[in-house]
Amino acid sequence: MTETTKTPAPDAVPAQPAPRGLVPLPAAAARALILAGGIATTASAYLAWTWTAEFPGKLTINGYPGGLQWLTFTAGILTALFALASYGIRGLGWLLPARNNAPLVLTALGGFAVTWFTVIAISAKLGGVVNLEPGGWIAAIASLLPVLGAFALPQERNGTDGTKAALKAYIAKPDHIPAPQATAPWVQRAVITVVTIIGLGVFTYGIDTEYGELFIGYLFVVTFAMWAVHTAGLMDRFSHLVAGNRSFTLAMGFAAAIAFPFTQTDDHYANIGVNILIFGTVALGLNIVVGLAGLLDLGYVAFLGVGAYTAALVSGSEFSTISGVHLPFWASALAGAAASLVFGVLIGAPTLRLRGDYLAIVTLGFGEIFRIAVNNMDGDSGPDVTNGPNGIPAIPDLNLFGFNFGQAHDIGGFTLGRFANYYLLMVLIMAIVVLVYTRAADSRIGRSWIAIREDETAATAMGINGFRVKLVAFALGAALAGLAGTVSAHVTYSVVPTPYQFAGSTPPNSAFLLAAVVLGGMGTVAGPLLGAALLYLLPEKLVFLQDKSLLAFGVALILLMRFRPEGIIANRRRQLEFHETGQLDVPKQTTLTDEPAVTKAGA
Repeated sequence: MTETTKTPAPDAVPAQPAPRGLVPLPAAAARALILAGGIATTASAYLAWTWTAEFPGKLTINGYPGGLQWLTFTAGILTALFALASYGIRGLGWLLPARNNAPLVLTALGGFAVTWFTVIAISAKLGGVVNLEPGGWIAAIASLLPVLGAFALPQERNGTDGTKAALKAYIAKPDHIPAPQATAPWVQRAVITVVTIIGLGVFTYGIDTEYGELFIGYLFVVTFAMWAVHTAGLMDRFSHLVAGNRSFTLAMGFAAAIAFPFTQTDDHYANIGVNILIFGTVALGLNIVVGLAGLLDLGYVAFLGVGAYTAALVSGSEFSTISGVHLPFWASALAGAAASLVFGVLIGAPTLRLRGDYLAIVTLGFGEIFRIAVNNMDGDSGPDVTNGPNGIPAIPDLNLFGFNFGQAHDIGGFTLGRFANYYLLMVLIMAIVVLVYTRAADSRIGRSWIAIREDETAATAMGINGFRVKLVAFALGAALAGLAGTVSAHVTYSVVPTPYQFAGSTPPNSAFLLAAVVLGGMGTVAGPLLGAALLYLLPEKLVFLQDKSLLAFGVALILLMRFRPEGIIANRRRQLEFHETGQLDVPKQTTLTDEPAVTKAGA
């Protein structure tokens, strides 16, 4: 007998070892640890974490969460829910349409971050870990358990790990996320309504935070929760609903914005809201120039100043150098927008033939010239127009159709203060600005802006008048900034040259406006609004960062450019520009017969 040997089939593929996590635990034990840890983290919020009330938030009470404990409670609930969904519990499968483990990791990290931050903050503020009650130690250990369990689960390399899933959810729908089933229109609108209500609640809670530690904990929970929802594929599902109900979604967004002042008992928080809307409106105007047309403008805040000074001069202030002029608001708003538009044309006409860094230097110079000019127009160093460094104070409150914006009003049992009145006015102006932006972006000239941004030489060769198109973008963006400036002048009672500079510790200034557009996402509507809200809230809530705000934002922008250069809310076109196909694990191209496509390299 001759001995025969078996040769493997040519198409046989060696068995791949089962993927394993970083922690050596069986998958079943890891999931059980995540679930138990999430429940324990939730329960630990009902225990006292410290013995003294010197640390804010009432963390000395057993049986009722307070302050940062509510955030730990929320993170624990989210961790437990995603853990139950990973078991395939009936009714919770919709939480994990991507069928991956990344949301478990992220929710566990969110609970761990907020809990350990609280424990460390208590120890640092009160003078050592001896100030922790047993409940604090239990919470710290309980929040560590889901992290260990999550890192014991395999994080697949096919694009379902956290970072790649987050990117793929924006670029192309991953193969492992099933298409959403068709649902009744009323169900889709009900889901959008619920999401809007949750969003309003989360935003209101963030603005209402009373001390810095609570706001930092809020940022931890919201950041990791949104990241988890994103990697789970829920954002992809929700985007399908929004795509089919755009008008309803936009209406619900503005309804939530209108409802915000009715949720506040302190007019100070309405003041934060109106300033965020003013800041966001100006950032949206800058988004036309930077995000759509691709023009780097470093002096954009000057247009806000032009609108504010114009409104101050014609609104009846006794310190105005144009005595006896008191235009109604609609006329002063149009005057402010028109003045900014004229300045935009005057500055843009001789300079928009420049490109890149040269244009940025010219616009930076314009911003500084404006600030210096209004500072010197005091009658001594120059003509008496702006009262110099003293500015124009005592700008009267608006009075529209007998409604005095400077007085409190009772509406449906709710008391709206002065800043709440101006907030509702800014919501109306924001609606107008969003309408102008979306209509312009979807128009023929909007497509010309995008073509100029992508390649001005190629766009010009195709017949687009680049100079005219860029001048329209510059003028329109300036007009929107001037419109916001007219409201800003009445909200602050006075207009002075100090805020209208390139960089400073508080917004608005040109550096913060540009950062809001880049951080939120260029070329989108919601991106600059989100960026403006973040950049205004962070210095407002984190007082200890106010003198280091430029350093903090510089670090944040560096990290953003490294890990998400397209911004938080990404435009699909820019998403494709910033990430190569291999980085996103896009499925390989195949022919009609499902054979691998022949590439030039392999031809």
